[in-house]
Parts: sequence; structure tokens; C-alpha cells
Amino acid sequence: MTVIDTDPGIDDAIGILLALSSPEFTIAGVTTVAGNIGIEATTRNAGRLLAFAGREDISVFQGAAAPLSRVGPEPLNLHGEDGIGGVALPDPARPPEGRNAVEWLAEFLLDQPVGTVDVLALGPLTNIARLILASPEAAKRVGRVIAMGGAIYERGNVGPRSEFNLWADPEAAAVVVTSGLPLVLIPLDVTRRVRATREFSGILASSEKSFASMAGKLIESYFESTTNRESRPLHDPCVMLFALSPELFHCENLELSVSTAGNEHAGELAVAAGSTSVRVALRVDAPAALELLERQLTAAQAGDKFKI
Repeated sequence: MTVIDTDPGIDDAIGILLALSSPEFTIAGVTTVAGNIGIEATTRNAGRLLAFAGREDISVFQGAAAPLSRVGPEPLNLHGEDGIGGVALPDPARPPEGRNAVEWLAEFLLDQPVGTVDVLALGPLTNIARLILASPEAAKRVGRVIAMGGAIYERGNVGPRSEFNLWADPEAAAVVVTSGLPLVLIPLDVTRRVRATREFSGILASSEKSFASMAGKLIESYFESTTNRESRPLHDPCVMLFALSPELFHCENLELSVSTAGNEHAGELAVAAGSTSVRVALRVDAPAALELLERQLTAAQAGDKFKI
């Protein structure tokens, strides 16, 4: 059983499409968090993606609109004002549920066997941190958290060593890292290696399968927002790729701490003896990961219903 915690986001959207096109995932719900755009937009985009896929059976639960304990960043609109590069998607088929994401997640976890629910975290870790702080007994029932975030040996993308998801709410990241929950971190060291070329996006966009075609259009919107780049990293889909085929990734247990500084160093990860041990993906078979992404997206059509 899987819960997707997300702030869509072009690459979030591609990751969600990958999960929706893969019968290996049993998606119990989608929870949303504010990211480079506000919570209303991320929640709407989650509903739009589910409507496109014909998965009105999957509920969306709106989560944190701001970080745990600091003022949230101004919307960066990195993926356009709508967060998904202006790619056409239908309106949500149903509104988000009335319950808050963290309340629902706690209730759901307490109702499921211990260790049977994985959380795939594609955005800032605020919802998961709030779950840990508010409902520790429920949080302990999580099978594992697979989170895109951080940079180990790579440069950052919002600060010298800071990656956006951890930088956006470093206090939440620190709570999750030190919680003792089974955590797999997928940092920039890996996600920058899984790169879509213009040729790759064109192949997907021209597919007769709607999941692949939509993913291709989303990737192409990446290229429209930049110049002189022949490839773009697929950050968040790496979470789903790891869940599908962990053998494509080389992981190590690293003792990590998270900086909660109030400057450009917020969210930096430090490898330091005596800190919390975290499973971290450090290398990836990128060609095989892209092949798996293409294969999964082209194997299913939007509207296919998998077990929930």
C-alpha cells in the first residue's frame, strides 16, 4: 500500500503518472504540501492528474500550507504559474477530502497492519514531520519513507549545498531524519543522473498511450522554460523508480544531520559520525532507470483501473 505525499510540480506530475501507470503500486491516497507553489495549486494539480488518469477513486487530502516553524518561501513558480508548465489537464473530478492530510494519514496507518504502508515523499517533508510529532504511534507503523531530497556530495539547487525540498522546511527534514522511521533518501547525487533528453521526451509525447504522451508533454514543458539545455533531470520520478526496482540504485547507510540555519545553508546535509543513520541512494543505472520509466508509461492507458 502506498501514499504519495507531493507538491506537483512538473517532475512530481511525472512521478505520479508513473505510479498511476504501474499496477505494482496500490495507491491509498494522495496528500499535498506547499512547495514551489502554494497549497491550493498543489492540491488542485494532484486532483487534475487523477482526473486525467480516470482515477477518481483515489482521494486527495490537503496538507501543510507552510513549514513547521518558519515563514514559508515565496512561490518560486519554477514550473510556471500553475506549477505544471501550462500543460493542459482536466479539472479535478472531485474536491479534496474534508479531513486534513495528517489527520487522515494517522487514522489510515492505525487501521492498517504495521509496516504495510510506504510513503513516497516528493516535496518538503512537513506533513510527515507533523505526523511524527502529532501521532508518533501512527508514524511508527509506516513501512518506509522514500523521499526525494538533499544533496550529499553534489552542489545544491537553492544554496551552495541545499536542495529545495529540505531547504523549504529544514526543521521538518530534521524531524524526519532523526525520527528513526525507515527512511530512504534519494538526493541530487542520483536524480541529476536520470536525465530526459529532447529525443526521450519526443518519443513519449508521440506515444499512442496517454500516460506516456502526457509525461512527454510535461518534460517538453521543462525545455520550454530554459535555453541551451539538451537534457533535464527527472528528480521526483526517481522515488517511484526506486520503489519499483531498488536494484537499479546503489545505496549506503550514512550518518546524517540536517542544518536548520536561517540562511542559505538551511537544509544542508552533513555526514557526521554520531548522527542518525539513513539509507541513501548514491548511484543509479540511469539508462536502465529511463528504460523502466518508458516501459511503465507505455504499458498502460489512462483510465486503466488497478487494485486499491
